[in-house]
Amino acid sequence: METESKNVAAIIIDIVGSRTMEDRIVAQDGITEAFQRSLRSIDPIMPVAATVGDEFQGLFASTNDALVVTARASLLLPEGVDVRCGIGEGEATTITTSDGMRLQDGTAWWNAREAIEEAHRRQDTGHRSARTWYIGQGPASYINSHLILRDHIVFRMRNRERRLAAALLLGATQVEMADTEKISQSAVSQTLHRSGAIALRDSLKVIFDEEE
Repeated sequence: METESKNVAAIIIDIVGSRTMEDRIVAQDGITEAFQRSLRSIDPIMPVAATVGDEFQGLFASTNDALVVTARASLLLPEGVDVRCGIGEGEATTITTSDGMRLQDGTAWWNAREAIEEAHRRQDTGHRSARTWYIGQGPASYINSHLILRDHIVFRMRNRERRLAAALLLGATQVEMADTEKISQSAVSQTLHRSGAIALRDSLKVIFDEEE
């Protein structure tokens, strides 16, 4: 039995430096939690979950959803845990075998695989902040330009800056952030602007506005 979805976005994730981690199970749990928390207001076709080894996969209704989820998750990861993401747009087919196994196939998955390999290649050839790449039917140069800048901004953030940026992308108010961090609302505002979190939020909004 087969079910097919068109114009969807597959995500493949792997852990950066997994072989040197002291506790990969804890890291995997942290990654799963980060992606679960990133789903606010987004309904996945297939939630991000661990598959084989240090790899995770998920399926979303649109590239925009995948961009938001990966942005939020990159900010919600536990300290010391880092991931690469490949986003692939296309068709996704779920094949249910006679013994009940569900196998994923289709161009969305092929493109996601090629995309994560490209993210890996870019990181290995000197692009230290490279973590995410997109391949698919959309305007790839436009989307990847956003991802290059997004990854650079997130890569340079400190822990508090990441927490505040994550809260911003999840819809928290500056007053709520100030209360959580035990700092002033003015300090929150300054941090969000200085770290690039506001620019990150606004760039995602532009992508959504262009899609409408």
